[in-house]
Amino acid sequence: MEKAMDNNYEQYKRMVKFIFSVIMLSLEMSAFWYVWLHFYNEKMETPYNRSGHWLMVAVYGIFLVLFNILYGGWKVGYLRTGNMIYSQFLAVLCANAMAYLQITLLTKSFQNIAPLLVMTGAELLMISIWSFLSTRMYRFLYPPRSVLLIYGEHPVAGLMGKIYTRNDRFVIGETIHVSKGIALIKEKIHGYEGVVICDLPSHMRNVILKYCYEKGIRTYTTPKISDVIIRSAESLHLFDTPLLLSRNNGLSFDQRVVKRGMDLALSMTALLLLCPVFLVTAIAIKLYDGGPAFYVQERCTKGGKVFRIYKFRSMVVDAEKDGRSVPATDQDPRITPVGRIIRATRIDELPQILNIIKGDMSIVGPRPERVEHVKLYTRQIPEFAYRMKVKGGLTGYAQVYGKYNTTAYDKLKLDLMYIQNYSLLLDVQIIFKTVKILFMRESTEGFGAEDAAAVAGGEERNYDN
Repeated sequence: MEKAMDNNYEQYKRMVKFIFSVIMLSLEMSAFWYVWLHFYNEKMETPYNRSGHWLMVAVYGIFLVLFNILYGGWKVGYLRTGNMIYSQFLAVLCANAMAYLQITLLTKSFQNIAPLLVMTGAELLMISIWSFLSTRMYRFLYPPRSVLLIYGEHPVAGLMGKIYTRNDRFVIGETIHVSKGIALIKEKIHGYEGVVICDLPSHMRNVILKYCYEKGIRTYTTPKISDVIIRSAESLHLFDTPLLLSRNNGLSFDQRVVKRGMDLALSMTALLLLCPVFLVTAIAIKLYDGGPAFYVQERCTKGGKVFRIYKFRSMVVDAEKDGRSVPATDQDPRITPVGRIIRATRIDELPQILNIIKGDMSIVGPRPERVEHVKLYTRQIPEFAYRMKVKGGLTGYAQVYGKYNTTAYDKLKLDLMYIQNYSLLLDVQIIFKTVKILFMRESTEGFGAEDAAAVAGGEERNYDN
């Protein structure tokens, strides 16, 4: 009975989100209908009739749906209001760019873009109002869940801090150590709407998971490395006992060929288009302190191979004069004024396009780490080498869903999710989502002073994998 009620509740929640999305989509399509009908249809040699107008609006709606799916613009209750406005605005910009291309092809000439720009401004206003109202209404209908956090031997302060940043979705009602015993934990579980399971021994975690499943109580579990590998396994039914197949060999030959072709096509196109950015950036760096524009570093890629990565220099010339690697902190004095701008906009990473053309890197893949960092992290986490089953990338799953200062263990899990679930479509999604995070401050957030010192000093940390 309890489980059935929860399922109905979730079904109703999805319906509320769907209604919110349809309202926004209808408003945006109505705006395009007006602009197309009054400013562009008359520019055609043979203007469309009513069915033609419906077709134009339908195609525009498809663009909006596709780009909102890519950027997650309609994830009411999942994204914060500001993030949702940003995501939808990116989707609208892309949809409007495609609509303008379509209009240009239909009218056989470049048309005045002003009506579309005005429409974009109106859509931004609608998006802002819609995001604010839908978020407030959603939170009124579905307040944050009170959860019980169950933890093991490892500290949970980091995870708790992250949960507290999303108090619109979770409220930690109580924490309990697994040593208190399964009987007491089961008793406390019934007083909460959800359970967060953090780094428990597998046998105890399984007992709690099965109990929550039986009682229809949702669980949020921090995955182990083995969980990530099993999650992508293929089901086999060769006999009456199901098998899970994990191939564990990185990308297949055909995947590597297609990926390399896309890398070459996109990187060479980008190099041609971004030549002015390269030139202006190099001049700005040179004019500031007279030092070299580029910075070369040794990094590790597929199979542990070491290569020289190219970056625009964002720090003072002697930033690591003692030879030790010290990760950048939030207010690092070594970063130059020019460096702060190019780091915030990721322009400092653009010279890696040359590494992609050479074949050292791919556009999408785990970020290649410095040699000394690989050695340090591998001592702490032997499984860290798993992320080198594929070439390092200019951007990646961990860059889209993590931050600059995300821990090595969490980056490893994110990168393994990419490797184990690789597809060309996933690469395309990551490329589009990379555009989204370019101007999100939290994605470039530096290490805290303590964490930076730990990495610089080669401090060992233990992880339960």
